Amino acid sequence: MGRSYRTRKVADRIKEVVAQACEGKIKDPRLGFLTITDVRVTGDLQHASIFYTVFGDERARAETAAALESARGVLRTTIGREIGLRIVPTIEFFADALPESAAQLESVIAAAHRKDEKLQLMRSVAEFAGEADPYRKPHVKQLPTDEDEQTEQL
Repeated sequence: MGRSYRTRKVADRIKEVVAQACEGKIKDPRLGFLTITDVRVTGDLQHASIFYTVFGDERARAETAAALESARGVLRTTIGREIGLRIVPTIEFFADALPESAAQLESVIAAAHRKDEKLQLMRSVAEFAGEADPYRKPHVKQLPTDEDEQTEQL
């Protein structure tokens, strides 16, 4: 079912507020290079799922996830003050798998291109399995000429 206009606006506003709070208000050193990629809010505005990506290795991702979990209350309070909803939605953080999925898709496409190039090279040097011209031609019997008779006599 499609999301309503209000739900989309609240999700966009939550995304802005959380991104600004992570930039300035939260001073946790575990918080790495964080990007809020998407926010999904339920139709009744009771729950918000916040998707994020982190630049770095697996350790940086784990530390950022722990920092976001510890700052959940502060972020929810900030959302409540900034948005002004009657009931502030509960928030939950999810690591966005989009970069990993995109990298995997890129590697699959690159492998397909390599196979295409290899196949094109094989096609350029390939020969027919049978004759070059596989179509039958009528066999025409030639009459012997004078030259043929002279070569046979020798």
